[in-house]
Amino acid sequence: MGNWVEILNEINQYRQDHITDPQEASRCFDRVRQKYLLQLHQKTNRNIIAYYSGWLSKPPVFGLEITHEDKNGFMMAIHRLDRNLGLDLILHTPGGQISATESLVNYLRKMFKDNIRAIVPQIAMSAGTMIACSCREIFMAKHSNLGPIDPQARGVAAYGVIEEFKRACKEVKADPSKTSMWQQIIGKYHPTFLNECENAKNRSNLFVTNQLKSVMFKDDPKANKKAKHIVKSLTDYRKNKGHDRPIHAEECEKMGLKISRIESEPEFQELVLTVHHCYMHALMNTNAFKLIENQNGICFSKQMTMPPMGGIAMMQMPVQLPGAQSD
Repeated sequence: MGNWVEILNEINQYRQDHITDPQEASRCFDRVRQKYLLQLHQKTNRNIIAYYSGWLSKPPVFGLEITHEDKNGFMMAIHRLDRNLGLDLILHTPGGQISATESLVNYLRKMFKDNIRAIVPQIAMSAGTMIACSCREIFMAKHSNLGPIDPQARGVAAYGVIEEFKRACKEVKADPSKTSMWQQIIGKYHPTFLNECENAKNRSNLFVTNQLKSVMFKDDPKANKKAKHIVKSLTDYRKNKGHDRPIHAEECEKMGLKISRIESEPEFQELVLTVHHCYMHALMNTNAFKLIENQNGICFSKQMTMPPMGGIAMMQMPVQLPGAQSD
């Protein structure tokens, strides 16, 4: 186990130790990452699936966010796992499609019921927060954060559009001379756009509310009240003032989420952060921009390649690392 620099040194040392075998040397990121992912599994005696996006270090490309395609990676990672061990889901994601998130959570619940814990070593925003709220508890560190779950509609905040429309109605009613100004703004909305925003808002709220009630607050007589309060906090557009606002552990606890501190158990903390460093090094120093991987060496990797005419292409590489465990 080690810090950021120590893990990078270990990766480079593995490459150097296998310099006579270029193919094995090229697996240095994978080998070191898998070593610590397996150690984390041995510590917890629970299944581990790491879900990592490289949005912090890669250029914008489709697939960095949560998409329906991700379910293929999860199906591959879950195959042959002992589901009685439950699942620890390590999340590092900017969020993504609501429909893909709903579908993925539905699948995970069918596989592991409510025996799923979320681990957020650094960031799980937007739909990533929605996934975390679908787990029985969320492990966070001092530097971890979730984010608002107010949905986006056509690239803009649905809550923002709704608030703006309400403001327009209020101001025009109070001062009809403002009608022309607001007509220019509201007139830019696409047909049915307001309904689209309302539907996205209601769909997101209902999904997270139901997940909190049925998993995190299962059998709690105040489950409905707690869930609604949390959803209200996570969608408070006026307070959050932006979809990218970080919501740290203390605030998550205050709103009522079941937060466990990664720092409370030193060995667990060391392993979680070591695994996190391994993934960040891989995403920063290889062509991979998304990794979905379990403790047995089963890895679904999406990578960028440079086609002959320039630009960025994508390829999927579902692989089992040679020498990794297999059931």
